[in-house]
Amino acid sequence: QVQLVESGGGWVQAGGSLRLSCAASGRTFSTYAMGWFRQAPGKEREFVARISWSGATTYSTDSVKGRFTISRDNAKNTVYLQMNNLKPEDTAVYYCAAGSDFWGQGTQVTVSS
Repeated sequence: QVQLVESGGGWVQAGGSLRLSCAASGRTFSTYAMGWFRQAPGKEREFVARISWSGATTYSTDSVKGRFTISRDNAKNTVYLQMNNLKPEDTAVYYCAAGSDFWGQGTQVTVSS
């Protein structure tokens, strides 16, 4: 069992930065690939970025490439999403996930133009 708690969301102007954190409980965190997803109002949840269990491999959706960076610290049971050059279309609730099994409660990111 893995419990996930996101933090770091908030309000920012376009062009600004935020760093999201996802703290995990449970001894098996380091065995999971971790992902970030987001859901904007009226839209379906979409994939943002993914990182392998070791951190050696990352992948992100085209719309955030060059702006968002996913990373993890297995010693701290935490995965991060560094978001730079934010755009209004990045406004959404951001969720972290451990594999496809466990999800956090989400953190709101609002980007104003």
